[in-house]
Amino acid sequence: MEKEEDVKVGANKFSERQPLGTEAQSDIKDYKEPPPAPLFEPGELKSWSFYRAGIAEFIATFLFLYITILTVMGVNRSTSKCSSVGIQGIAWSFGGMIFALVYCTAGISAVTFGLFLARKLSLTRAIFYIVMQCLGAICGAGVVKGFEGNARYELFNGGANFVNPGYTKGDGLGAEIVGTFVLVYTVFSATDAKRNARDSHVPILAPLPIGFAVFLVHLATIPITGTGINPARSLGAAIIFNRNLAWDDHWIFWVGPFIGAALAAVYHQIVIRAIPFKTRA
Repeated sequence: MEKEEDVKVGANKFSERQPLGTEAQSDIKDYKEPPPAPLFEPGELKSWSFYRAGIAEFIATFLFLYITILTVMGVNRSTSKCSSVGIQGIAWSFGGMIFALVYCTAGISAVTFGLFLARKLSLTRAIFYIVMQCLGAICGAGVVKGFEGNARYELFNGGANFVNPGYTKGDGLGAEIVGTFVLVYTVFSATDAKRNARDSHVPILAPLPIGFAVFLVHLATIPITGTGINPARSLGAAIIFNRNLAWDDHWIFWVGPFIGAALAAVYHQIVIRAIPFKTRA
């Protein structure tokens, strides 16, 4: 029969209820929320890290367009779309992980916009990133067209985004909003500074869920819009393809991702982290 003292020791050592999820994060000692990024930061223009980050955004978007358009063209050449699912998974999953390692916004304009709304990026840096992403997307699509030739490039619509037959513009807009929300919220959660402070392995594993989020969103939205979720990607392909098919629905691939990114930023910062309320307290 157990002694009463042993029972008390065991009860104190193993508490009945362990904090889970966001409650566990609140137990991190000596953690302070990073200050919000200033709206304008003129001093950034004199910093090499500012331009280095912009170059990384250019390269990331260049590679993203190069990989995705060639993958889409390869899928369209395939006699069976099911036989190419594995190749798509490898391209988009590992592509997403690589781009997440290149820089935090991964060459995705919607992520940049979401981080700006969450005050994690200044307006100066956000605008510079989006400009560099658009330039990288144009160059990436242009290189693919140069490799494939005009006839073959136009045969597969140059990887341009548009609402596919059988779907309405409302369907396309909704798909872009939801798809971008999933991606941007995954980025917020995977790169959360407070979670990084609690678990040292999180920064290393962060690209993994981001990459798979890119893959899953592509699987869901390719039949509807060809998957935009990145205004820079849609703009680059549309400029190089330059047909009415690409421009008629182009607004969807700016409005949808920006709405989805804004919703993800609000949900993570206000609902999940409750940062505005902590600041007031």
